Amino acid sequence: MSSATPAIRNATPQDAAEIARLSAQLGYPASPETFAARLQKLLESPRHAVLVAAEGTRLSGFVATEQRMSLELGERVEIVALVVDAGARRTGVGKALVAAAEQWAIDIGTPDVFLRSNILRQESHPFYESLGYTRTKTQHAYTKPL
Repeated sequence: MSSATPAIRNATPQDAAEIARLSAQLGYPASPETFAARLQKLLESPRHAVLVAAEGTRLSGFVATEQRMSLELGERVEIVALVVDAGARRTGVGKALVAAAEQWAIDIGTPDVFLRSNILRQESHPFYESLGYTRTKTQHAYTKPL
């Protein structure tokens, strides 16, 4: 990967296979077709943004955001996914993607950005803190198949 910060742009349907490749690096494997279907739904939603760091047709990372409204906290944007290619980590790609997500939040008039980081991803916690994010809580996540 290049050491220069890649161009950040909105994702397109053609990015699905690269997003699938990157997601698999963090333990979220699925077929390119599955990612294509998910990506299409997100691209159609004004409450979501998927931004990619592109070097030609190859992606060095992506960030996915969601504008949320909750009764107790009001409106804010959540960074729901941030993945940087293993070969592009510590080159400024992650920082550029987070900055782009924050700019999207500003552009849509949302006052706060938050994110969740798996407790097992120890290397990501200092990264987020270096960007001004403050740890506000630790929680458990539960899933129930229906």
